[in-house]
Parts: sequence; C-alpha cells; structure tokens
Amino acid sequence: MSAPKRQDTRKLFENLSGSGKSIAVLTSGGDAQGMNAAVRAVVRMGIYVGAKVYFIHEGYQGMVDGGDNIKEASWESVSSMLQVGGTVIGSARCKAFRTHEGRLQAALNLVQKNITNLCVIGGDGSLTGANLFREEWSGLLDELLQKGAISEEAARNNSALHIVGMVGSIDNDFCGTDMTIGTDSALHRIIEVVDAIMTTAQSHQRTFVLEVMGRHCGYLALVSALACGADWVFFPEMPPEDGWEDNMCQKLSENRADKKRLNIIIVAEGAIDCHNKPITPDYIKDLVVRNLGFDTRVTILGHVQRGGTPSAFDRILASRMGVEAVLALLEASASTPACVVSLVGNQAVRLPLMECVQMTQEVQKAMDEKKFEEAVRLRGRSFENNLTTYRLLCNRKADSELPHSSFNVAVLNVGAPAAGMNAAVRSAVRVGITEGHKMFAVSDGFEGFYKGQIKEIKWGDVGGWTGQGGSLLGTKRTLPGKHLDKIAEQMRIYNINALLVIGGFEALESVLQLFEARAHFEEFCVPLCMLPATISNNVPGTDLSIGADTSLNAIVEGLPGPKMFFNWLPVTFMTDYSVVGRRAIASSSRQVAPSGGCSSSRPWGATAATWPPWAGWQQVQTQSSSTRNPLISETCRVMWSI
Repeated sequence: MSAPKRQDTRKLFENLSGSGKSIAVLTSGGDAQGMNAAVRAVVRMGIYVGAKVYFIHEGYQGMVDGGDNIKEASWESVSSMLQVGGTVIGSARCKAFRTHEGRLQAALNLVQKNITNLCVIGGDGSLTGANLFREEWSGLLDELLQKGAISEEAARNNSALHIVGMVGSIDNDFCGTDMTIGTDSALHRIIEVVDAIMTTAQSHQRTFVLEVMGRHCGYLALVSALACGADWVFFPEMPPEDGWEDNMCQKLSENRADKKRLNIIIVAEGAIDCHNKPITPDYIKDLVVRNLGFDTRVTILGHVQRGGTPSAFDRILASRMGVEAVLALLEASASTPACVVSLVGNQAVRLPLMECVQMTQEVQKAMDEKKFEEAVRLRGRSFENNLTTYRLLCNRKADSELPHSSFNVAVLNVGAPAAGMNAAVRSAVRVGITEGHKMFAVSDGFEGFYKGQIKEIKWGDVGGWTGQGGSLLGTKRTLPGKHLDKIAEQMRIYNINALLVIGGFEALESVLQLFEARAHFEEFCVPLCMLPATISNNVPGTDLSIGADTSLNAIVEGLPGPKMFFNWLPVTFMTDYSVVGRRAIASSSRQVAPSGGCSSSRPWGATAATWPPWAGWQQVQTQSSSTRNPLISETCRVMWSI
C-alpha cells in the first residue's frame, strides 16, 4: 500500500475554494455512532470553502429514488447533530443500486443537481459500490445523453465524479485505518455493561459469558477483553487450539482458587474453533456448568453497542475525517482515484480506497484458508499489538517457566490522579514479572519513596485494577529534589535497578531532577522511564496522555444542552485552555457551532471569511498549542472551519 498522504492543512484552508462545486454526503450500511459528526463536518467544511452541499437521505436508495431524498444542506441544518447517535439522514441497503439500471438512475439524479463530488460514509461494501459507480460514470453519462435524458452541456459540466470514503462501522473491520468511526463508542457500551455485570457477578461468585458484535472481525471482543481483564476471549482471527475446553476450565478454576470471586468470558459473535465450527455463548456456559459447576449466565449485548451518543473520540475523529474528506474532493482531478480517509498514527490521512478494500477482503480469504496468523497480520499493527498485550497480561506463566533475572523495578504514581493509572501499573507489573523481574510498588509517589513505603507486588495483587479509577498506589505532587539523599538510600536498600514513574508534568519534572542528580548519586544511574498520565494532556512528546480521553468523555457528558451551551460558548474555549488543559478538542467534541443562537447560521451576519469573531485569539492559541502538540494545532484548524 502506498504511503499515507499528509496535507499542509493550514495552507489548504487558505488557498482552496469550493465555489461553483457541489458536494453530496450519504451514509450507507449499518449505522455507527459518530456518523452524524462526519456528516456535520462535511456540510460545514463544504459551506466554509464556498461549495454547495447536499444531503442524500436513505443512502444509495435515496440516490436512486432522487426527488426529496436529495436536499441542499445549510449551516444550521446540522446544528445539534454532533452528539446524536446513529445517522439522522438515514441509511438503507439498496438492491437497486447493485443493478446497472439503478446506477443509471442515480447518475441522472446527481447530474440534475450538478453533483460531481460524493462523500460516502459506510463499510467496505458501501465504499466498493461507490468506486464502481465512479468507474462507470462516463459510460452512464453517455447512455443518458443518448437517451436524451441530459444535455451535452450537462454531460460536459459533470464529466468526472470524485469519490471520497469514510469508514463508519463499529466492527473496526476495515484495513488501512487504526480506528473506524463508531468503534470507540461501541467499546464504551461494552465496558459499561461489563463493569455493571462485574458487581453482581462478584456478589454471587458467578461466571458471565458475554457476546459482543463484530461479525467476522474480533476487534471489539479482543479490545474489550483487554480493557476489562477478561479471563478468556474468543474471536475469529485466532481460534483456540484443540483441547481449549480443558485449558479454559483449568484457568477459570485456578482464578477461583486465587480467591477471585468472578469470571468474565468475552465471545465475538463470529467466534470459531480451529475447524471453523462456531463457538456460541450457550456452548461455553454448558461447558463451564458441566465441568466446574460454576453458576454461569449468558449476556448478549446486541444492538445496544450501536446505540446511544458517540464518545468524545468518535466525535473528534469523525469531524477531522469529514474536513479531510472535503479537502480531498476539492483537490481531486479527473484522474484522481477514489480515496478513503483513514486514521494512521493519530493523523487523518488519505489512502487508495480499493487497495484498502482488497486488503480487507484478503483477511476473510486467509481465515477461510485457516491462515489465522496471516489474518491477524492483515488486520494491522494495532490489532497485533492488542493481541500480544492481552496474552502478556492475562496468561500467567508458572514460576518454573519464568526467566531468571536479578533486576528490581519500582513503579510509582506522581501528580494528580488520572483514569487509567491503575491499568498502567497492572500492565507494568505483569510484564515485568513475565520477564522474570522483581516488581516493587511505591505508595504515595516520591513522598512515600523517601519514607520507605515500598513493597514487592505480585501478579495477583493487581487483579481487577483495569477498571478502577484514581490511583490505588496513592499519588502526591511532591517532587524528589528536596529528598534526593533519602530516595537514593531507599534505592540502595531495595536494590532498585529501574524506575517507572507514571504521571503528568510533575512526573516529567521528577524524572529530570533524578537525571540531573546522577552526578551526585550513582543510585540514579539506572533506567528511568516516565509514562504520561494526566487529564491535562500537557506532557510534550505525546499526542494523548493516559486519562485525557476519559476526561474528555466526562466533559462531554457533563455539558448542558445545545441551547444553554451557546450562551457560554466563548467562555468554554477560554476555560478549556486555561484550566482543564490545552485541549480545544474538548470544546469541539460537543457542539461547537458558529451560531449566535440555537438555529441561526452565523452571528451578526458574519461570513466564512470573518468567522470566528475572536479570530485574533484563535491565531494566538493555535500558534501556542502547536508548539506543544501538533494534534492540537490540527484540531484547532478543523474546529474553526466547522
């Protein structure tokens, strides 16, 4: 696959014009949270650059039927859409579009509106159909011209159709992107249910088997199992080997013997064994009851995973992708192949559509041929890393199998607590133990360090930590600078050979102080590692810190409704930068609409050239934020346009 294409976003915003162009946006296939945010971004970015933008209601069916299904969109028509789940312009599976006659009628309906730019939000099937439509476009126009349905001038003015896709699917089954629109929200639904089930399961010492969606892709099952620390997970890309029944029951039994009062098993709806035989939740339940006698229940989450409001991440992702899609359409020429806007390394990039579709189809082919390792590789680096991490954290080796090491590692939290700190400690402890190291936990940060609040921490000690908020180790803002001698003494006593500091800017400053003190204390001449964990997301060198995403979701859930929101919109921008952190993202994740009221388009008769009225402040904040985090800089530019 060719390298992702990155754009100079600011230059494009200043130089590109959509005057005289028409863009249509449609959603197709299964709905996903965040689709509305993508639609909103396409509409507002299109209007921002001076283009006409059209809704196509009911997906390809609306394109074929035409009429009122194709309507011009206005700036205010997408107000209050950002936080709404599903797709408000509708989605439908269309048999007619699969026929030549259906595509001919769709072409006629687009030509009548002078629409030559199409943004399709859907899965691989929807995007493949769009590419076929583009390839047939010239022939369809010739046929319409011969029938007298369109004039020569109309055929000449609409001679090329440009296609840009965005993948909206909770399954995250499209190759070429790290995350599809809707996946993060679906994971939130799953984890909410698992967290709720854990309390009742623990009360009654029950085993719960949960089925999650995903069709033939196990991403939701794998990542939700990783996020909740599930005892076992089944997904189609990596079926269990023969004898898995005994191995699973043995692990469940061992966990109960370690005084764990519950078991969680995650099953993807497309889970199979190595002989391609389906593995169902009821089969697993019967197996556990028959072999272990555990009280076992089955929960099938179903379409609740698709419902509800989108997460902050999905709102931001969809908004950034929508803006990039419009830019791609404005840049396209007659020879430009269809592209898909993807997320690669936290950046919105453009990739050749059909190369991604072909790779996605190769995954299923590999699974059909039982080349499961190849299927995992084709899913992408993110999928592979998640699988490796789950195996490391959930499969404890026997002490006799562990490598021998005399390396002692201390872990501590510093600064304000952040959601995810405990999960980070759990990961560090279990990976360290797997490598044969002895792990030590330090309570209350460096204050506890110099006081000697240090103890060895075992594999089972961090069980159940993934879903716990705050800092179970305890954390303080105390910096080590005034207590270097005492900290060095404790490192000698416990023979600490490496130090992992988890926290925000105070943690970064603490590690720097230890580094600078190496000339005076040889105890600090050991590996020092700092893991960013802060809701402020103000640590240089990383796009996102642990805790920032959870904080954004808390902000989104706590914001008032759109009508009240507009009354204090400018205050929110300022608060976001000065109090919560340099995160214009958070303000944009709810309903950042350039609107003086709930339904008017732009306040005080402002135009795209003069909006926003606080443009000077915008420029200052964009410049200052870009020095800290390029993601913030890009998001600022996206926010001002939509």
